[in-house]
Order: sequence, then structure tokens, then C-alpha cells
Amino acid sequence: MWDDAFPSFLIGLREGLEGGLIVSILVATLVRAGAKSRLPQVWTGVLAAIALAMSFGAVLTFTAASLSATAQEAFGGTLSVIAVAFVTAMVFWMRRSARSLSGEIKEKVTGALTMGAGMLILTSFLAVGREGLETALFLWTTARAAGESAGPMAGAGIGLVLAAGLCWGLYRRVLKINLTRFFTATGAVLIVIAAGVLGYGLRDLQEGGVLPGGTAYAVDLGGSVDAGSWYSTLIQGVFNLTPTMTWLQVAAYVGYLAVVMTLFVRGVRGVGSPAAQAKPAAKVKQGVKAGEDVKAREGVKAREGVKADEDVKADEGRPRPAAEAPQTPSATPPRRRLGWAVPVAVVAVPSVVAGLVVAVSGSKPVGTQTVAVSETECGKGFTAPKPGRQTFQMHNTGDKTSEVYLVDPASNAVYGEIEGLAPGTTRDLVATVAGGSYAWRCVPTGGKAVTSKAVSVSGSAGARAVVPVSEKDLAAPLTAYKTYVNQGLATLVTRTRKLSDDIAGGHLDAARTDWLTAHRTYSSLGAAYGTFEDFDQKINGRPDGLPGGVDDKDFTGFHRLEYGLWHGQSADRLKAPAQQLADDAAGLRKAFPTQTFDPGDLPLRAHEILENTLQFELTGHADQGSGTELATADANLAGTRELLTVLRPLLTGRAPHLLPTVDADIARVQTLLDAAHHGDSWTPVDRLDEITRDRLNGATGQLLEDLAPIPDLLEIRKSA
Repeated sequence: MWDDAFPSFLIGLREGLEGGLIVSILVATLVRAGAKSRLPQVWTGVLAAIALAMSFGAVLTFTAASLSATAQEAFGGTLSVIAVAFVTAMVFWMRRSARSLSGEIKEKVTGALTMGAGMLILTSFLAVGREGLETALFLWTTARAAGESAGPMAGAGIGLVLAAGLCWGLYRRVLKINLTRFFTATGAVLIVIAAGVLGYGLRDLQEGGVLPGGTAYAVDLGGSVDAGSWYSTLIQGVFNLTPTMTWLQVAAYVGYLAVVMTLFVRGVRGVGSPAAQAKPAAKVKQGVKAGEDVKAREGVKAREGVKADEDVKADEGRPRPAAEAPQTPSATPPRRRLGWAVPVAVVAVPSVVAGLVVAVSGSKPVGTQTVAVSETECGKGFTAPKPGRQTFQMHNTGDKTSEVYLVDPASNAVYGEIEGLAPGTTRDLVATVAGGSYAWRCVPTGGKAVTSKAVSVSGSAGARAVVPVSEKDLAAPLTAYKTYVNQGLATLVTRTRKLSDDIAGGHLDAARTDWLTAHRTYSSLGAAYGTFEDFDQKINGRPDGLPGGVDDKDFTGFHRLEYGLWHGQSADRLKAPAQQLADDAAGLRKAFPTQTFDPGDLPLRAHEILENTLQFELTGHADQGSGTELATADANLAGTRELLTVLRPLLTGRAPHLLPTVDADIARVQTLLDAAHHGDSWTPVDRLDEITRDRLNGATGQLLEDLAPIPDLLEIRKSA
């Protein structure tokens, strides 16, 4: 979280300090002018600026949420580029204006004092409002780049609190800060951060279809860099540099950094030059001269004031006509005090306007259809949509939870789906529509699948659809995989018996070698975990959660023997666990033909086997002393490869580009595992150097990401 918090912390600190300095100068000016009674007007303007900034942030958040995925990318990318422009302008403006900021604000406040309360409120509102809007925009873009809001908001909050403390210290003259140096240093860092935001924004515009080159990669380190490592996360969070970047991103990042940083550094040198320093001295002299003129004018006014006062006193002694008699105090209409009305109004107005904008943007967009889902009204309200990305509001009008699919009625290909739509609820279904026929298929829980009347959309074909898979389609892969598992279980029984005999004979060195061979055999059957029922816990359970840990009586199987063999336990103590493992393996082989093997498990296991590998083996969590986690990972990879072999005929026609990518990922992971295999031994995970471990984690993570679509592609869907 904290890597995502740093850019927002810097923005909160810098913008908060700018806004706080402005408020401090406003307050100090009024206090020194003897106008403390006007301070509420300053705070009213500040409150209005804060309300405007928060309302602006809400509008950005909820407006983006109501857009389609592609439109969100384009919207976010555009605002990221705008945020970079604002931050760049802010950096240069503050570097140039830091010296003269106090004088400019004092001049504006002095003018506002003579023009009424409204002008003073407006002055403070405009002075602080700009900082607030810049902060809201940049925080929104950094939160979107981070993919979460907790880190950026925490960073911004800490930065703003620190800025408030610094401003209080400066106002009370407790602290002394060289503001020119502060804004110069933070400006340089912000330029680097803004370069990353620019690259991220351009990537969003590419993914949103606004800019070309989305697949032209200049850098692609996804296979060799672990995106989840601490250093990768830090670089991505602070600088928005990712392992994969397009040519446009790289060119924009380097170009922006080179141009803007060069101009900024030159400007800093210019500020420090003798010529630049001579100007403030000249202004000081002019100020002294101007001060003398002001004093002279004030002396004249004072003398005139004395004369006028004497005239008034003399005039008071003269009798007045009745018509000129002074009015009694009761005749003077009292001034109406607004009290809290103005502060409440300045907060309420931006909030109400923001609410209206959000309501309008969040309402049903033009062209969005509300489609009924039920056994009796499936597809009601559905008319031929326009080609392109469309959002359909699916409303369950029945009394049963339902699944609903947008399908091609001729081929049953699925363009979009929603599962678990409860009665009376509405959810959005987003799908890309092109030329062709479309219908809705409603599948109520426990009910009959119903298909609506089809509609035709004119235009060229090209919408991406998933050809549905039935249990019949998975029958052949399931049979082939069952054969593989049966053969593996026969081998497992032989090897666990050999392991038991080794221990019974006191040959513990041989037992350690045979333990690894047997364990790898079992690990290669990963796709069948869901069908082994209680046997899996008996054969391959870990001590996690057991009351007695490794000494618990229910800790059995491979990991129990692993702990004993690599922790010096005697053969006599290990005989019973070894015999029990051999018996459980034989029991599993006998029970497997009668166990239920859900065909839907095959696509799921394609992803889950290596997901468990990444969670347990590659972290070392599963190790009980042998240090052979990578050998187990190698067996898991072999099981995944076998599973993909039986699923390949179904995947080839549905995702022709997926298998070559997955094959390349598997080869990359296999190469990294082979490098850790040395004859009969394997390098323990905790002894891998940091770079090798990060590469292995990164390659496995990339493989998991590429395997992730398989469960959806081969999900069994009901048809009419």
C-alpha cells in the first residue's frame, strides 16, 4: 500500500503547503489590518474551495464508474494527461511565484477589504480552489493507476496533515523553511512521477482505442520480472513503470522527462543567478520609496481628518432645522446577519451540483435496454441494438435465481453472461455486438432453459463469442484423463510400498530418495484432487490447523514421513506412518473408479494446480524439511501439461492464440525449474538467489494469468 501512497503523499504535502501558505497569508493580512471580524469570510471561502474539490473528485469517480470498460480507459487516460499538464504548470508556477506570493495575496486581500464580504470570500475561494482541484484530479489519476484507493488516500491524508502542521509552525514563527528550495526539490520529484502518469494515461488511451500501437511493445519483461515482488511493486507504485510498456509509453516518458526536467533545472539556475537576485533588491528599494509616499499621503489625510473633525464638532453646536434632525437609533434598520447561512450554502451548492452530475451520468445511458429474465418473460424489452460495445440492464422478473446468456441462436455461441441473478435484482451485462443474430437464454435454478426471440443486427461480423461446452464435449478428455490417473495411481502404489519397505528395513537414505519419487508421482495427478475425497488429506495433508501440529495423530502421509526422515526420527518410529501411507495409496486406487469425477473440474484444475504451487511450493510453506519444493513444482507442471493435452482439441477452436502463449509460458517455467535440478538433488526455494526466485515467481504468475481464461472458455453451459 505504501508504494502507492508515496506519490499522493507528495502531492498532499506540496499542494497542502501551497494552500496552507495562502490561507496563512490571508489570515495574517487581516489580523495585521485589525480586521479579525472578517476572518469568518476567509474560512467560508476556504470551506467552499474544499467542498468544490471533494465534489469534483466524486464526479470523476462516479462518472467513470458509469462508463463501459473501453470508455473508462479513454476517460481515465484523458484525465491522466490533463493531470500531468496541471501538475507541470503548478510546478513551474510555484517555482516562479514562491518569492512574490505573499505580496500578491496581501494586495488582493487589501483590495477585497474595501469591496465587501462577498469579494473577500471569492478571493480566498479562488486562491485555495485551484490547489484543491489540482489535488483532486491528481489523486484520482494516481488511485486509478494503483488500482486501489486506500494507499493513495492514506498518503494524501498524511501529506495534508503534515502540511497543516508546517503551515501552523510557519504562522506562529516556530519553524523556518526555505520555501524556494522546498518547492524546487519536490518539483523535481513530481516531474518524474508525472512522467509515469503520462505513460499510464497514454496506455489507457491505447486500450480505449483512442491511440494506436497498443500491441507494439518496446519493453516486455513480464516473463522475467516478478510483478508482485517488492521492488517491482515499488517502481510501479511510485513511477508507474510496468514490466510491459509500448513504444508510445516509452517515448512519452523519456521525451517528457528530458524536456520538462531540462527546462525546470534551467529555470532553477536562472532564479539563483545574480541578475535574478538583483530584481528583488530593486523592488525593495521601490517599496521603500513607495512606503515613504504612502506615509506622506497618510500624514496629509491625518491633517485633513483633524480639520474635518473640528468642522464636525463646530457644526454639532449649531441648531438644526426640523427636517435635518437626526434619526433615532430605533429608526435605523438593523443589518441582517447571515450567520451560518453562507457557509452552509457554499458547501451545499457544490455538493448538490455534483450529486446532479453523478445522477445524470449514472442514469441509464441513451440506448441502454432493460431486459427481463424469467421463465415466462425471457428477453422481454430486447430490441436490435446498434453495433459496438453495449450495456444491457438485466432484471430478474421471476421468482428464481437465474443465469442469463446473450447467445447466437444458430451456433449457441455466448457473447456475454450473468450468473446468480437473484429475483427482483438488476445487473449490467456488457457485450460487444456486431452483425449477426442475437437472443437471450434464461436458465432459472431448477427450471427449464428458455430462449427468447432472436433479433438481427446489420453490419459486418466480428463480435467475439465463446462456443459453449457440454458434458458430452468433455466426455472424451475426461476418459483420457481418467486413464492417465489410473496409471499414475498404479505407479503410486508400487512406489509407496517400496518406501515402506525401505523404512521397515532401516534403509533411511534409500527411503529419502524413494520418498521424493513417490511424492512426485502423486503431485503429478493434481487435476484429480477434487475427486480423491478424504484420501487426499490422508496422503498429502499438512500439519496446518492440527492441534498438535507435526506431533498430531492425524498428521499422516507424505509430509509426515518427510518431517520424520529429515528431522532424525528413527525407522521404528516411521514404520507405522509409512505402512499407513502405502495402505491409503492402495485404498485410493481401489476407490477411484467408483468416485465421481466432475467433468467441470478439468478446466478448473488447469488453473488451480499451479495456483496452489505458487501459494505453497514456491513460498516454501509446504516444506517439512526435505527442501524439495521445486521438485514438487516440477511434478505439478507436468500434471498441468498433461491436462492441457487432453483439453487441447476443445481449446484450439475456441482460443487459437491461447495455446501457443501457454506453451511458451510452460517452457519458460520448465527452464527455470531445470536450472535448480542437479542430478538427484534440487535447490531449496530459500536458497535461490533473489533474482532467480523473482524470475520463477514472475514466470509462474504469467503462466497463471494466461491459463485464467480456460475455465470460462470450457465452462459447461445449459442450452435450450
